[in-house]
Amino acid sequence: MKKKELAILLEQVEDISEPEVAEEQYSTPATVASELLFFAFMRGDIANRVVYDLGCGNGILGIGAKLLGALKVVGIDIDEKVIEVAQSNSNRLGVELDYKISDVQELEGEADTVVMNPPFGAQRINTHADRIFLEKALELAPVVYSILNAGSESFLRAFVPHAAIVRFPLAFPLKKRFWFHKEEKKTISVDIYRLKR
Repeated sequence: MKKKELAILLEQVEDISEPEVAEEQYSTPATVASELLFFAFMRGDIANRVVYDLGCGNGILGIGAKLLGALKVVGIDIDEKVIEVAQSNSNRLGVELDYKISDVQELEGEADTVVMNPPFGAQRINTHADRIFLEKALELAPVVYSILNAGSESFLRAFVPHAAIVRFPLAFPLKKRFWFHKEEKKTISVDIYRLKR
């Protein structure tokens, strides 16, 4: 499957209808999801691997990993409502994923690869959520792919100095989602990171 074909399939993934501000429930656009997944796929980290999708939301990253030949995909989210949406999306695209309702800090398991678009910790109630997700991801798997704010590389190198880090810059189209968003659509600069412990 080509990256463009994957992006077209992932366009079918429905968004969650009532996102929570405090949980920073931003949907990953199909184009961004396909970029991250192909970045991982081309490095041998998806096909025939056990993949965890932390903070899976509507399931787009996990579904894409399964479409690219992941052996097993587990989607984890704290919100039962979004797990229901993710399960519906998996059914729509004809792929089987395991879903768990869990706080990421309490999660146990072992994977080959973690993929995630974690909360950036921008909301006061969610400060340092990105650190919590990164620590847990590197505990669960030797290889982690994550979307973070552009310019996060120096933070990452200080936070996980033992990890080998590869950065891939990307534009992230962000639709108006919450009351404080002033524009209908905005593009923000993000980086996709591959971290290997």
